[in-house]
Amino acid sequence: MLMLYFSGTGNSKYVAELFASEMNCSCHSIEEFITFDTLIAESDTIAFCYPVYMSRVPRIMREFVSRHLNLFKGKKIIIFCTQLLLSGDGARAFAVMFPKNHVDMSYAEHFFMPNNVNNVSFLPIPSEKMIQKCMDCAKQKMAIVCGNIKAGKVKKRGFNVLSRALGLLQGVFMSKTEQLANNSVRFDADCTTCGLCVNICPTKNLALAEGGIKHNHNCTMCYRCINRCPQKAIAVVFRGKVKKQYRGIKSMV
Repeated sequence: MLMLYFSGTGNSKYVAELFASEMNCSCHSIEEFITFDTLIAESDTIAFCYPVYMSRVPRIMREFVSRHLNLFKGKKIIIFCTQLLLSGDGARAFAVMFPKNHVDMSYAEHFFMPNNVNNVSFLPIPSEKMIQKCMDCAKQKMAIVCGNIKAGKVKKRGFNVLSRALGLLQGVFMSKTEQLANNSVRFDADCTTCGLCVNICPTKNLALAEGGIKHNHNCTMCYRCINRCPQKAIAVVFRGKVKKQYRGIKSMV
C-alpha cells in the first residue's frame, strides 16, 4: 500500500500521515524528487490525499495523475479530501480522471480541516483551539476509516446525486477562478524580494526577476506562498491585504 499526497499548507499532509501511520505504509508528497513509477508499480493499493477546492482537484495533482495514468491501471484506489465548508463531489472529481474500469475505487472520504484562505473576510483564520479540534477529529475519523478499510468495507463519500449537483455548480465557478489565478498573483509594495516564495512554490510558478518577483501563469492555488510570506505581501485572485497567516498544523504537533 502507498499514500501519495499534495498539501499546500499542511492539512492534507497531516491526514496523509495519519493514514500511513494507521496502515503502516509508505507516504510521499508528489513534490518529492523520487522514482514514482517504481513505487506505483510495486503497490497494489494506492491512497491519495489532497485539498479539494470547491469540488476541484488541485491542478498539480491532476497533472501528476495524468503523467502516471497507465501505471494506475488495475490498482485499488483510496481517496481522501481535506475540505472547508461544502466540498461537493471532491472525491468523485478525482475518480473521474480515470477511464472507465481503469482502477478499482474502493474508498473515498472527506476530512474537515482548518481554513488557510486568509484574505477573504468571511473566512477567518482559525484559532489554535479550532486547529487542535480539527486535528483531534481527523485522528478519530481516520481510525474509523482505517478500521473499515481493513474490514473490507466500501464507502464513497461525495459520489451521491446531491454531492454531484453541488459539485457541478461549484466546479464551474472554481474552474474560472483557477484560470483567473494564473494571471492574478500580485506582490504589493511590502515585498522585499527575499525569494522565499520562489523556493517553496510547488509548481515553480514564481521567479526572481529585475524589478521584483514575476509569475509564470502556473499557479495551483495552494496558498503556500501567501501564508509564508514574511511581509504578507502576496495575494492571489482576491485583492485583500493579508492580515493573519495560516501556519499550518505541523507547528502544533
